[in-house]
Amino acid sequence: MPTVLFLGASVSQLAAIRQARESGWRVVAVDGDPSAIGFDVADVAEPTDFNDLEQVVEVGRRHAIDAVVAISSDRAVPIAAAVAERLRLPGIGVETARLMTDKAAMRIHLQEYGVPQPPFAVLNGGDGALRELDRVGMPAVIKPVDSGGQRGVSMIGSRRDLVERLPQTLAYSTSKRAILERYVEGSELNAIVVVRRGEPQLVTLSDRLRPPGRGFGVGWIHLYPSQLPPAALATAEAVAVAAVRALGLQDGIAFPQLLVTSEGDVIVVEVAARIPAGQMADLVRLGVGVDLVDIALRQARGEEIPRELVEPRFERPLAIRFLTASPGLLPTGRVVTVDGLDGVRSAPGVLEAGLYIQLGETISPVQVDADRRGYVIATARDPRAALELADHAARQLRVEVADG
Repeated sequence: MPTVLFLGASVSQLAAIRQARESGWRVVAVDGDPSAIGFDVADVAEPTDFNDLEQVVEVGRRHAIDAVVAISSDRAVPIAAAVAERLRLPGIGVETARLMTDKAAMRIHLQEYGVPQPPFAVLNGGDGALRELDRVGMPAVIKPVDSGGQRGVSMIGSRRDLVERLPQTLAYSTSKRAILERYVEGSELNAIVVVRRGEPQLVTLSDRLRPPGRGFGVGWIHLYPSQLPPAALATAEAVAVAAVRALGLQDGIAFPQLLVTSEGDVIVVEVAARIPAGQMADLVRLGVGVDLVDIALRQARGEEIPRELVEPRFERPLAIRFLTASPGLLPTGRVVTVDGLDGVRSAPGVLEAGLYIQLGETISPVQVDADRRGYVIATARDPRAALELADHAARQLRVEVADG
């Protein structure tokens, strides 16, 4: 039985851990949280911070692992690449992992290759920040260079905004750097690309809708297939593939996020080298019949991926509605009772639904990805009709809170 090392055992890795075990893998899970939910389903639980490379390498050696994976966690990608290199296992390579997790390195590299992206600047808290803002232009977005989940992301509409929010953003960066980018109005797309022997192949393009307000960066609705015009989608595919090629990924799963302007221009928001969180693996599995977790596990072991595993087998319209508080459907406050999930799952059109809500915890208005407290996936004749069914199903959920 082959052994795979999972970096992370949170709710984002839970389904993949289960699938790996069902597929015949022995799973060793590493997570700094000793109560990580994935420990309950892994074969071996190692309560170790996966950012500690030496400790993770020691775990890998002790369990004689055959593969290491970073699924749904950007922070785990460079560690997985380094562990694979140290233990002489297949991996994406340390330099590729750096380019695809360090937003500053990514932007500079994509610029060198002529891949379209917004004007940007790298900030470290020095005196030049306001000068760079003048060059980049407003409105702008600031984010940590090496963080994820929309943590530390803010809209910048004035010089005062930058002065106030730069220290907050830098606090989320381990390298104490931030990336400042011109805010571009447009429709956002999630692309899934599978790379085999250096050849990227687009699998899906889906619409990513975001809420208004402080949580403007959080994806709270996914629609597949994308409702954008065919010409825009063709350009988006070309840009996604060009970005993945430029970053040097040879064998792996890439997650380009793109913006399409009203003029039809396509720019790169960022590109990840992993299966994304936010039920994107479910979108691909249910929407086109491609199993990203199976592909990731095979690639982590060095297997060649046959074309039939990457080719879409069907196209099913669907919508994923995440359950959030304001401006979503959930109340804010300390959770007292949760009921109605069975009703959600049995509602018309619903394919799957799940919750991340624990009794006693506090639900807050949506600001970061972690404020998504569950999801409903529905299908219908088209994505918008599927979203109506998902919204109808979500209303069957009953969450009672105190101090709301």
